[in-house]
Amino acid sequence: MAENAQKLSTFLWEGKDRKGNKTKGEVSGTNLALVKAQLRKQGIMPSKVKKKPKPLFGGTKKITPFDIAMLTRQLATMMKAGVPLVQSFDIVADGLDHKGLQELVVTIRNDIAAGTSFAGALKRHPRHFDDLYCNLVDSGERAGALEQMLERIAVYLEKTEGLKKKIKKAMTYPIAVVVVAIIVTAILLVKVVPQFESLFQGFGADLPVFTQMVVNLSEWMQAWWFVVLLSIVGGIFLFKEANRRSQKFSDAIDRLVLKIPVMGEIIDKGAVAKFGRVLSTTFAAGVPLVDALDSVSGATGNAVYRDAVRKIKDEVSSGTQLQAAMKQTDAFPVMAIQLTAIGEESGNLDEMLSKVADHYEGVVDDMVDNLTALMEPMIMSVLGVLVGGLIIAMYLPIFQMGQVVG
Repeated sequence: MAENAQKLSTFLWEGKDRKGNKTKGEVSGTNLALVKAQLRKQGIMPSKVKKKPKPLFGGTKKITPFDIAMLTRQLATMMKAGVPLVQSFDIVADGLDHKGLQELVVTIRNDIAAGTSFAGALKRHPRHFDDLYCNLVDSGERAGALEQMLERIAVYLEKTEGLKKKIKKAMTYPIAVVVVAIIVTAILLVKVVPQFESLFQGFGADLPVFTQMVVNLSEWMQAWWFVVLLSIVGGIFLFKEANRRSQKFSDAIDRLVLKIPVMGEIIDKGAVAKFGRVLSTTFAAGVPLVDALDSVSGATGNAVYRDAVRKIKDEVSSGTQLQAAMKQTDAFPVMAIQLTAIGEESGNLDEMLSKVADHYEGVVDDMVDNLTALMEPMIMSVLGVLVGGLIIAMYLPIFQMGQVVG
């Protein structure tokens, strides 16, 4: 079922409604027969149904986690206002400009209208709604508190996606500096240095060591630039494939990343924030602590914390308190452990875990802002050293000639 749901098509239809009036429109479905049955359930007698032709250029815009967070927030707002679930989907779908998201919303709406539970309809789209999302919705339906649960899920998604965006921003900035520096240096070596080299050949004197090194590097780059480019592209591709296919390689990278100065600390604090946010959301939803830890282990985004949470789960299952189990892993900061201990003693564990998440999200936010401010002068320094070094290397022979003439 999930496989079919991922191959949705848009169908154009024409027919008559219950009053006999001619009408037409678009509907999403997996095949022609199901679309016709879906239309009949809505009181429409279809006379013509055909698959909508795909555009020649471009395709459907990708549905992002931020789109799902926005959708959840809109549904939560509608339901809190007393709008029935199916009608909420209709209102949300009408206001969407994102074609792909609109089709997804209409499909879920039709499944619910046909008698499927909300959680059951979401499980047919695992690409967009993970197990945690579906399980929380299922808990909300069973408890008769779906609007409160959607509100919690919306907050969870907004906070976690915001945190991911900040961490990506922190990681992208240094990489961008390195890439720009490499490109500028390569252009100077391939295009600018050869112009000076032809000038130096007429001097009839030995070049300074530094200048000769740059000239040799330039000649090598001119001869092998294509190989260098292929090696970089191939290296990036192999790294991504190894990271995707090998769990050991991926785990080793996760451990290595945490040791990088500044960047490692940002990722570390981000993982603690995710731990607090996911565990707070699931525990507040009535999910037992041991089951909630299952969801948390896969949501921290780092192998070190994934393994730590699995150890915590084993300890909690054998009767150990959560804060004691966290302390034994040596992965969590003291403040997170102390707030968890206070939550366990006071009976407000979900609230204190939420405070853990809020605190470390704020820490990550401040660190990213500081890194951004620090990187701006660093960019100028790196580019200045590279470009300035090359310029000095090119002008050293001219300076030496001036001294000899003088």
